[in-house]
Amino acid sequence: MWKWEVAEPRGVVIIVHGAGEHHGRYIWLAKKWNEHGFDVIMGDLPGQGKTRGKRGHIQSFNQYLDSVEEWIDEARLKGLPIYLLGHSMGGLVVIRTVMERSIALIQGVILSSPCLGLSEPPAKTKEFASKILHRIVPSFSQNSGIRSELATRNEEVREAYVKDELRVSKVSARWYQELTKAMRLAHRYPEKFPNVPLLVLQSGEDYLVNKYDVRDWFNLLAIQEKSYKEWEGLYHEVFNEPEREQVFRYAIGFVNLLTP
Repeated sequence: MWKWEVAEPRGVVIIVHGAGEHHGRYIWLAKKWNEHGFDVIMGDLPGQGKTRGKRGHIQSFNQYLDSVEEWIDEARLKGLPIYLLGHSMGGLVVIRTVMERSIALIQGVILSSPCLGLSEPPAKTKEFASKILHRIVPSFSQNSGIRSELATRNEEVREAYVKDELRVSKVSARWYQELTKAMRLAHRYPEKFPNVPLLVLQSGEDYLVNKYDVRDWFNLLAIQEKSYKEWEGLYHEVFNEPEREQVFRYAIGFVNLLTP
């Protein structure tokens, strides 16, 4: 894990990246939180970034939860309010983490275009093939379908992603089945989401995640404090879009209301 710390922190923000990427794509965001008095902790999820093992592959979605739990344990050492911020698949990881693990000191959750449904699910034949392969050859990989032009309108970010040696462009059959299972569990048991303040920042023009699945999940949550903001015209990576300063202002406004 990596840390970006300030002299007198008001709290700790843990950023969980999405599929096919790594923590390094969130340096701008980490520095923005620092400017507002928050320490930041980030890391690379298993099979992504600089972690060991086969890239784009996991045996179980719980591997992701274990990693985030380690980052949370590190954040708890400060004794400060903790905020979890997850993007796309990282948003799903955050959802499953707070559903299954301890939420001590977690003051709020921010989800950026969380992966609760795919904008273009695989054809039925590919879906069936994936179910077979994940049992017979679980590490068999195929293209993820994540393309930079679908993720953001920010040309600079697009170019950097294409040249990024750490990006993961292929995922395994087991990875896909674990992702599907995690999405299904999030929808099936909304009552397991704890009563912590939640902010969802959803792309209005999302070509990777199905925003209607996100809305459906959000509406099922019976928690006291929740907010859904859809950004009209913005692509999937709302914190990388040309309007990202506006998006951040919305996020820091949410956190400021919760931080003593």
